[in-house]
Amino acid sequence: MTAPVTARTAPGWFTADDCRLEDFRAVVETTTDLAEYPCADEVRGNVLVYGSRLRDSVATPAGRRDVQAELARALADGPGIVVFAGAFPDTGVVDRATAVFQAMIDEQKAAGVVGGDHFATPGANDRVWGALDKFAVRDPEAFAAYYGNDVLALVSEAWLGRGYQVTSQVNVVNPGGQAQVAHRDYHLGFMSEEQALAYPAHVHRLSPVMTLQGAVAHCDMPVETGPTMYLPHSQKYAPGYVAFHQPEFTAYFDAHFVQLPLRKGDAAFFNPALFHGAGTNRSADVRRMANLLQVSSAFGRAMETVDRAAMCRALHPVLRARKAAGAEERTLRNVVAASAEGYAFPTNLDRDQPIGGLAPETQAELAWRALQEDWSPEALDAELTAQAERHTSGH
Repeated sequence: MTAPVTARTAPGWFTADDCRLEDFRAVVETTTDLAEYPCADEVRGNVLVYGSRLRDSVATPAGRRDVQAELARALADGPGIVVFAGAFPDTGVVDRATAVFQAMIDEQKAAGVVGGDHFATPGANDRVWGALDKFAVRDPEAFAAYYGNDVLALVSEAWLGRGYQVTSQVNVVNPGGQAQVAHRDYHLGFMSEEQALAYPAHVHRLSPVMTLQGAVAHCDMPVETGPTMYLPHSQKYAPGYVAFHQPEFTAYFDAHFVQLPLRKGDAAFFNPALFHGAGTNRSADVRRMANLLQVSSAFGRAMETVDRAAMCRALHPVLRARKAAGAEERTLRNVVAASAEGYAFPTNLDRDQPIGGLAPETQAELAWRALQEDWSPEALDAELTAQAERHTSGH
């Protein structure tokens, strides 16, 4: 029998053949032991739930450090998901934020805006992209009350260290809203299988520690409303960014996922490599609202600022001439890779939505398309300007 792929035995590059369901089952079919997590109150559905014990434990600096070490271990080597019961003890703070979010949604609808989604049908639910700065500018008092919450800071720093960057998308799953297909999240989880396969195996291991995913419940979420479906321990499966695209893994998830009911003010945080997906809202009248938090490492940045649009404009005539003279495609692609922005994010997902795919067109893809289609410098300039405008945050 072939040994399962683990972090230690992973090849230089994953392939679809590395994804074997029996190996996956050996990883996920395990029981979360409460005794290994002394700051947790209980295990529910194989998921760690934190409450009064955590609040007691963080009273001192040393205790806070111990709690954060436990949370990081739970996210990396444990079930991969932790729930904080009563993360917002004063649900009035949540209600005030809910009112702000609902006003944003109402304004979008009045303007005829349909929110796209990465993993669901555009328009089926209500979503506010880029909600963090919109919230702060619209109601700074409510923002300060909400994001002064220490649970959010505690778990973010536990996973990412200092300097983390918070972003937020408000998601409302309306009655009848259908479940998402099981997936992993940002970064590699927002790529097609083909794109993910282009990254070496060690990047597959790096991706989860660059981001923390979270959700704050803005209403009570009994199971019939479709709270997020999770497969505990699935974040530990090394080729999972390839595997979640395979139908047999989707079928296994659909047969074994866990759904935990949440109350208003509860919060769940999980490793972005955890297999998960929003559930179907089978209720008659509950609009299930959650504030989806994506917290990013401070380290996902270059040391220097670079004007890549200016580089694209300057290089385009040179690349056109070299292409016309018969230059090899590889050398032309290498120049584009060294100069243009090769990643679609961060962007303004109101203006630059991922409809038709998981990510918008990158600057590098735009520059290459311009070269292939032999655009004039003026045409490229106009498109670069329009793309930059789409990336700009708006309130």
